[in-house]
Amino acid sequence: MPVNEKAYWIAFNRVPGIGPARLTALLESCGTVEQAWRAPIQQLKASGLDRRTLENLLTVRRTLDLEAEWQRLIESGVAILTWDDADYPHNLRQTPHPPPVLYVRGELQPVDSCAVAVVGTRRASAYGREVAHTLACELARNGVTVVSGLALGVDAIAHQSAADAGGRTLAVLGSGVDQVYPASNRSLAEAILRHGAIISEYPLGTKPEANNFPPRNRIISGLSLCVVVVEAGERSGALITAKFAAEQGREVFAVPGSILHPGSLGCNQLIQNGAMPLLSVTDVLDLLDLERVSAQSEMRTTVAADPGEAKVLSYLSAEPKHVDEIVQELTLVASQVTGLLTMMELKGLVRQVGPMRYVRA
Repeated sequence: MPVNEKAYWIAFNRVPGIGPARLTALLESCGTVEQAWRAPIQQLKASGLDRRTLENLLTVRRTLDLEAEWQRLIESGVAILTWDDADYPHNLRQTPHPPPVLYVRGELQPVDSCAVAVVGTRRASAYGREVAHTLACELARNGVTVVSGLALGVDAIAHQSAADAGGRTLAVLGSGVDQVYPASNRSLAEAILRHGAIISEYPLGTKPEANNFPPRNRIISGLSLCVVVVEAGERSGALITAKFAAEQGREVFAVPGSILHPGSLGCNQLIQNGAMPLLSVTDVLDLLDLERVSAQSEMRTTVAADPGEAKVLSYLSAEPKHVDEIVQELTLVASQVTGLLTMMELKGLVRQVGPMRYVRA
């Protein structure tokens, strides 16, 4: 028997083809993650697994030593957060299909819910470097956590500047958290650990393969309240982060640049397509409404979560739901639902968009 239920989450995370959607189906069919791991083949088939994914699961289930895997994690000093954890990042939890498992080196704190992603090209110009530095410093000095991807260029400057300003910063990797990439940023990674955390959805030992990086960008945007693209060429990975941000309902800012500089083409196109032009760090700070965010963060940390909150939140989406619908669907008492919604609105988890109608915040 594994020493901790999280070992089963880790195990599923090692099965090719099982992501958030398929794991959700398994949990709905089987109950708990342990029951899903131990489920008979017929039940696994009934949950909707295709033949290849089922074969992958059976292979990993047969060959993976859960106790050894868990012990390896304990010895590494890496923390694990899953959907079941109350301290799973609040912002990321609100996105469609958040990663079931996060590996964390360093420390996540409640204040990290007030976060802004600062991303951009690896080949930053002098202009881009200065903007990234100024922006990250000012955000950090205002208590905003800076999120980026530990890449060369804009990412590295954003992390370093936030740390130098005494603020917090989070790095999201396209590899295991024990595989810092690029290697030249290892000293920066150590600085980040003193001022925040390094995060990945990939298991320990995962190498920084090219196809890992686009998906990790949804975590960068998902951890953040908005995304700022400082400088980006036409095919920059930062544009993928911006796309995920828009899909997640996050505001996207782009720093205008010279129409003659290829490194500004991506940002200028973002603005042309509806992104907010960033003219000053004040633009971001005004959007964040820091007093409101601070109050909501304090509510989330000082007022214990009711188990019913997760139930209500799982039912809500971007489509408004009437209180009566929530009561009927979740078989809860009306007074309980209204009480939950009131508290969740104070915490910034839901928004009222009409008489008795609510959506996820």
